[in-house]
Amino acid sequence: MMLDIKKIINFLEHPINNDDYVNLCKKKLHTNSLLVLSNFLTNQSLKNILEEAKKLEHQAFYCSQKHTVLLNKKNNDLKIDDPLNVLMTSDKGCVPHDLIDKYSDLNTLYASTIFKNFLVRILDLQNIFPYCDKLSSINYNYYQEGQQLGWHFDNASFAITLMIQSPLKGGSFEYITEGRDYKNNYIDINLINKIINNLYEPKELQVKPGTLVLFYGRNYLHRVTPVVNKQSRILVTLNYNEENNIELSENARITFFGRSD
Repeated sequence: MMLDIKKIINFLEHPINNDDYVNLCKKKLHTNSLLVLSNFLTNQSLKNILEEAKKLEHQAFYCSQKHTVLLNKKNNDLKIDDPLNVLMTSDKGCVPHDLIDKYSDLNTLYASTIFKNFLVRILDLQNIFPYCDKLSSINYNYYQEGQQLGWHFDNASFAITLMIQSPLKGGSFEYITEGRDYKNNYIDINLINKIINNLYEPKELQVKPGTLVLFYGRNYLHRVTPVVNKQSRILVTLNYNEENNIELSENARITFFGRSD
């Protein structure tokens, strides 16, 4: 219902059902490969979601992974210092969709026709669909002190996130807008080598709680720097597919959630 979604989305700043606003967002996303909508949530909705996040935090499944920038395992056929074979560290906690109250603000937002139409229009898609497994559509992500997301390119073509709580120090989102053209199978090895060896300064995005971010992470290398204080970084990922009846692989579900169903 429109009444419900108006309690969640700050329509005064983000009239996502207005054609001019949608076209402006679409232009920004396609120009920058990044769209940052600060104060996207109403103050009350942000409070509601943070309370839910805190309530569920003890149920988060924590995992630590070693992976390459292409999210692969180490390849013994490649040189150990090959930029595409250097291992990164990612560790975080995750709460799957089935633990989130079905009447919560997040579920209302995720299922909203108005919100989905906004996403479809700015992403130039025909439609978007939830995951057909019960774990993967909406996830709370928790980065505790010392935890991070290592340099990588996403497997999915786009990412949609909501910042719920920022750490007092660290936990910054860093990225570059060059480096890969997925469709044309091009990757800039030299640039990636500079990035992972701290010889090239990435862009940094400071995201405040209540901010919606859309990002083309398949083409642009990015990471979350380690959190360096006791206040955790809490982020929500809103995960959609361009095709219907898609589920996250069983191996990925076990890796991220500690179970497959």
